[in-house]
Amino acid sequence: MMKTLLVRGMLAGLIAGVLAFGFAYAFGEPSVNTAIGLEESGGHSHSHDAGAAPAEEHEEELVPRDIQSTLGLLTGVLVYAVAIGGLLSLAFAFAQGRLGALRPRVTALLLTGGAFAVVFLIPFLKYPANPPAVGQPGTIGSRTELYFGFVAVSLLAGILATVFGRKLADRFGAWNGFLLAAAGYLVVVGVVAWLMPVVDEVPAEFPASTLWSFRTASIGTQVTLWLALGLAFGALAEKSLTKKAAAVSA
Repeated sequence: MMKTLLVRGMLAGLIAGVLAFGFAYAFGEPSVNTAIGLEESGGHSHSHDAGAAPAEEHEEELVPRDIQSTLGLLTGVLVYAVAIGGLLSLAFAFAQGRLGALRPRVTALLLTGGAFAVVFLIPFLKYPANPPAVGQPGTIGSRTELYFGFVAVSLLAGILATVFGRKLADRFGAWNGFLLAAAGYLVVVGVVAWLMPVVDEVPAEFPASTLWSFRTASIGTQVTLWLALGLAFGALAEKSLTKKAAAVSA
């Protein structure tokens, strides 16, 4: 059954990835193109270190922009979505039956909703996504480390909250246990977010509308991906489990 769920999870990830790509291409790429155009035209500048080369002296892109925005974007989104779908199926196999008498669809949606918040939403609030031409080139490595470090903390806190939440639910009831676990998670990530460095490298002259469009498109893409993943995997998993139950009772 584990193999069946894994295949279903990856298939659901593929479906979700296609939908997320469509959203990202339609709503995210225009703001990316605008940001790149501003950088290339010199409409604004990074806070470059002394002696940094101007935009027109940058080396030519190894991958053409039209490939990046189509095949490159599709490939990246699909790989990410299929991987997340596989991990979701593993989490579902562990959680099914341990969260109460819930239908597989409901369990899948609860898992994807929680994962969306822990893996994307909370880290996004601390370190929101930025379009090209925002941020100093020399800090890319440190900014990436900070972001993924906070994702790791959020994920670990989410796992611990789930484990202790189950124990709290047995003692204080399902609803109270959930509230206590959620409060504990928020306290942990809130303290860590307060302690971690603030990153603010958006140039003052960068258009606020472009930045807003890019960030809302980033959120929309992730919402599309996770919602489609939860709905698709929930339907596929419930169908498989129903067939298995029918075969066993026959």
